[in-house]
Amino acid sequence: MHTPGSDTTAGDGLPVLLPRSQHSISRQHINEHTLKVLYRLRRSGFQAFLVGGGVRDLLLGRQPKDFDVGTDATPEQVRQLFRNCFLVGRRFRLAHVRYADNYVVEVATFRRQPKPEELPENPEEHFFFAENVYGTPQEDAFRRDFTINALFYNIDDFSVIDYVGGLEDLAARRLRVIGDPATRFAEDPVRMLRALEFAARLGFSLDEATREAIYRAAPLIAEAAPARIREELLELFRHQVGGAVLRQAQAMGLLPHLLAGYEGDDETFALLEQLDGRTASGIPIQEPFVLAALFLSRFRQLCCPPQEATVSDALRTANLLLNSICGYFRIAQGSRAAARELLTGFFRLSGGRGRRGEGRFLRHPVWSQAMQLLQLWVAATGEGQELLAAWQEMGGAASPASPAAPGRPGTAGRRRRRPRRRKKPAAQTEKRPSDS
Repeated sequence: MHTPGSDTTAGDGLPVLLPRSQHSISRQHINEHTLKVLYRLRRSGFQAFLVGGGVRDLLLGRQPKDFDVGTDATPEQVRQLFRNCFLVGRRFRLAHVRYADNYVVEVATFRRQPKPEELPENPEEHFFFAENVYGTPQEDAFRRDFTINALFYNIDDFSVIDYVGGLEDLAARRLRVIGDPATRFAEDPVRMLRALEFAARLGFSLDEATREAIYRAAPLIAEAAPARIREELLELFRHQVGGAVLRQAQAMGLLPHLLAGYEGDDETFALLEQLDGRTASGIPIQEPFVLAALFLSRFRQLCCPPQEATVSDALRTANLLLNSICGYFRIAQGSRAAARELLTGFFRLSGGRGRRGEGRFLRHPVWSQAMQLLQLWVAATGEGQELLAAWQEMGGAASPASPAAPGRPGTAGRRRRRPRRRKKPAAQTEKRPSDS
């Protein structure tokens, strides 16, 4: 990769331009639908850039999961150009160009920060207005979060445009916030979590100013909407970096504010990293598994070994541990119950073979999932290998691809009631002619 000089822009304030001969991005690596959108915008007289993470990943030799387009055309102008275009978002207006194979190209108009005198008098309208003030590519770049996410690829001449020093940071494998980190984190505290996510996903280091700002601004993340935090956390596990990010978040004082007072330990983070490995093998992440893994260490401390507790004790303990965080994030009762069944299933497995109700437990839907949780725990801690082998010999190794299908809350080990037989209806008498 070409490394520009120490200045992030040329002396006259212009951006650093990396010509095609000095970077590795090829149109062969860009989705064909995205190329169609870029070319049609350009032929219609508009600027058309590949923007954001797609440019970053291509420069790093990674295949992007999707491609976003930036343009000076307004959303309404984009819709006029594409019959298959739909406008989405009220607070942040975007154009989605949809193709027959369900591929969607997201097209965003370049934005800028509004001037104070441009803001409406009604404070409730500030955000809606501020997110839809259109500007230049340079103004748009400085609105983005991290320098490595603010690089543009110009379809007109195939150059890479850098207004903020992102090329230098890519070469140094460094994550840096655009502007003052404290100010940017105060604007949107979730950026702190995203900083840790990108650093973990890309193997980058945080620059010192960003790291110090996270230490100081950590309590602010508690002000973010719980629904948004929940989705960001699940995204960590979808990208197989949940364990690494949460371990780092605890080291930086962010985790208790992120998860409503939660604190993990080495066993928990090792288990979460094993869960990330499970996801990397191709098994989709499931929220109940994340919840069970987060609380398994504490659960074991409170009610294991099973010789000192009952299944009812395990259910109560699982409820107490899960209720607070599930209530805070408004997690559906089904996910909460599934996590509770996983913990209770682990409790039954940890008691070993030969306990009362073993046969029924082996036939219970939670058996396979509890076995997977036990396998992950054994791999994370190095303990319980004989216990795992005994259960595998009895019931066979649980299939990791089997879907989570725990029963109703508290049903593990219960005898199922036989359905009552319905009585045969009495024989009906033949209808008389006078009845018709």
